[in-house]
Amino acid sequence: TIPQCALVIRPWSSAVNHGSDQLCKENSSFYITTPIFYVNAAPHLGHLYSAVIADCLHRWKLLQGFDSRFATGTDEHGLKIQQAAEAASKAPLTFCTEVSERFRNLFSSCNISFTDYIRTTEQRHRRAVEHFWSVLWNKGLIYKGSYEGWYSTQDESFLTPSQVGDALDPSGKEVKVSLESGHKVEWMKEENYMFRLSVFRPFLLDWLVKNPGAVQPERFHQTVLHWLQEDLPDLSVSRQRSRLQWGIPVPGDPEQTIYVWLDALVNYLTVVGYPDKHDQWWPVAHHVIGKDILKFHALYWPAFLLGAGLPLPQVIHVHSHWTVGGRKMSKSLGNVVDPFEHSRMFTNDGMRYFLLRQGVPDSDCDYTHDKVVKLLNAELADSLGGLLNRCTAPALNPAQVYPAFCSQAFCRAVAEDHHMVAAVRSLPTVVEKHYESMHVYKALEAISACVRQTNGFVQRHAPWKLDRRYSKEQRWLDTIVHVALECLRIYGTLLQPVVPEISDRLLTRLGVKQHERSWKDLHFLQRYEGTKCPFEGRMLGSDSGLLFNRLESQKQKAKKSHKSGHLK
Repeated sequence: TIPQCALVIRPWSSAVNHGSDQLCKENSSFYITTPIFYVNAAPHLGHLYSAVIADCLHRWKLLQGFDSRFATGTDEHGLKIQQAAEAASKAPLTFCTEVSERFRNLFSSCNISFTDYIRTTEQRHRRAVEHFWSVLWNKGLIYKGSYEGWYSTQDESFLTPSQVGDALDPSGKEVKVSLESGHKVEWMKEENYMFRLSVFRPFLLDWLVKNPGAVQPERFHQTVLHWLQEDLPDLSVSRQRSRLQWGIPVPGDPEQTIYVWLDALVNYLTVVGYPDKHDQWWPVAHHVIGKDILKFHALYWPAFLLGAGLPLPQVIHVHSHWTVGGRKMSKSLGNVVDPFEHSRMFTNDGMRYFLLRQGVPDSDCDYTHDKVVKLLNAELADSLGGLLNRCTAPALNPAQVYPAFCSQAFCRAVAEDHHMVAAVRSLPTVVEKHYESMHVYKALEAISACVRQTNGFVQRHAPWKLDRRYSKEQRWLDTIVHVALECLRIYGTLLQPVVPEISDRLLTRLGVKQHERSWKDLHFLQRYEGTKCPFEGRMLGSDSGLLFNRLESQKQKAKKSHKSGHLK
């Protein structure tokens, strides 16, 4: 029987209202998640990309003074994992533990500063899922029925006829496939439990229309609205135990296993203490996901939450995928990028910088070795690293101090210099806007433009040519270096969420203490404004070498290899 909607709509409505931005203003808590990653295969570049985006937002909120919580982890139930474990001749839990550790190791090595690493095989998660199921069952939102339809084992998903098309398998045989993923589907008929997804269509539409920033970027918000133009069929939320043993049994019915996506999505609640105390974190949830799992996060998950009377996520941040040389990554093409190997090759911070500088959430991005080398050499080694080396070198700064600013000397500044000062002064506001909307590439573009302006300022006035024997020239030299170091301090502070190791080395070299690296410390060129600069006259930190070592392109490596071959 259909539930008496009048009895259950009230909690749904209040949950919709909870998804507003004002909670962040009233509450200094922030909760960011990656998807939990499926352990049927090893980590790839896309997994690292999701984690780096979430880590950047987490570090950004910490920089602003928020109490931020950041969860990642692994999704360990389902038919694909059951089959992968069998193929590897391992017990499912042993198989899951081994692959989960590879994800944890990748994230730890790439400075992913998660505060919680969740595995869906943990007891705390099973308890949360069982409670969540019981809430939906007790509200009459889950019922037992017979389901018949197309099912993709690869996607762990049932599909409507409009989502299925014809294709040929490798042997030339005609098969049915998912139009979205290309994976093979089979017709399945079984008795299982159904969730009344159809009831929630108007509430989901209401949520998205009233919260235009709920799914970002806008392109994906429109995609979800488009899906909601059609009726939503009720959703199968269990599988027969005879088909799927590796999962959480349905409470009160050991013959059925809870659908892997319902199980997996509840992880976001498990982390914050559900079903016990979770009020501090759940209303301020932000999810980072790939576009391939948008349907599960923007349709199913909000519907489940509405049904349970819980607040909806504040924002679902969606990103696109990475291609290699313009082609989708696949084992058959041999173009899969190993994130472990490439992080070692380009350094952790180098890899983070490239992914966030080149990654555009709205569209797929292309990854090539030489593109990484070119970008990192230009922006980290030459532009930012070169500026730091030049302004802290003993030849220009023999006393190794943060020199004094002289307002009279700064009268020699030209129009371009004042434009640079204005750009750096407004940079925190510009960067904040882009970090908040997950357009990190735009924030890095703005920082990079300012770094170029600062290099232009130093080059224009060539302080190394000034004759220090004259006090007037010494004051101007000190002022040039002071302005450049102030710019570097702002860049180093703002880059902390993206390149934490490089930022730490830069700020340490400038003598900036750990407690002086937050959002509230972004006052730029205070002496220019007529107030005291706390860094003036302070000794610089020790020189730890180049900020970022230049990298070699594949062509340069091949040349070297060719030369050494001739020498032999």
